[in-house]
Amino acid sequence: MILEKQANAGSGFLALAGLFVLTVVDITLLVRAASQDDPFRVLLAVIGLVVLLVLWFGLFIVNPNEAKVLQLFGQYVGTVRQPGLKYANPFYTKRKVSVRIRNFETTKLKVNDQNSNPIEIAAVVVWRVVDTAQALFEVDNYSEYVHVQSESALRGLATHYPYDAHTEGEKSLSANAAEISEKLQTEIQDRLSKAGVEVMESRISHLAYSPEIASAMLQRQQASAIIAARQKIVEGAVGMVEMALADLSRKNIIQLDDERKAQMVSNLLVVLCSDRNPQPIVNAGSMY
Repeated sequence: MILEKQANAGSGFLALAGLFVLTVVDITLLVRAASQDDPFRVLLAVIGLVVLLVLWFGLFIVNPNEAKVLQLFGQYVGTVRQPGLKYANPFYTKRKVSVRIRNFETTKLKVNDQNSNPIEIAAVVVWRVVDTAQALFEVDNYSEYVHVQSESALRGLATHYPYDAHTEGEKSLSANAAEISEKLQTEIQDRLSKAGVEVMESRISHLAYSPEIASAMLQRQQASAIIAARQKIVEGAVGMVEMALADLSRKNIIQLDDERKAQMVSNLLVVLCSDRNPQPIVNAGSMY
């Protein structure tokens, strides 16, 4: 595996000044030799000018948050990260690699969750290059590699969790977004480490049932919500009835036999658990 190493590059400003002076001197000598009709000196001046022209190609600029990877006839020499005007061997090839923070959103993938329900899912991935040598030489196209591997990790993760949790303590894509995002970041980082890429953040940006089952799943969610709400209402009603009977007995307001207690419990539960306002009936007769 080829790892990044620092390349030695001189100051570009000193090289620029030196090359400029040498070029002016060489052109001056060429003009003098041509005016004196001296073929030998003209030839020397022309050769010197060609050499200086080649040396000019050693100058290159490194922008902030950018790196230049240097190669000599296919062999990796090193990477220059310090911004500014630099000078190196003019025969080096210099390839630019951006080390800025980048982000992209995956396409909306249609996959089956753990319960085999078709869902649509997408994620946002924030990444940057941390090893320029690995990014250039270990994979063919590191940007495309990041996109493909991120979508592959997202697709694999979605199949291991259900869309909704139907049992207590079960993790789901919709209810445990933070934990799922951390797991997704780890999965993507494991796949991209060989490409010299660091995943800084990943999170699910889109999550929904597929259109063909969205209506049925919405009804299922509504039914689950209604059942859960009814359970809470019944629990509260039973507690209120129990409290009412206990207070009547403790304060000796009225003594009820089992039949009347059952009737009272039934009436109270109907009043407390009904989803509509009850209609009161006034009993004008005796208690029995």
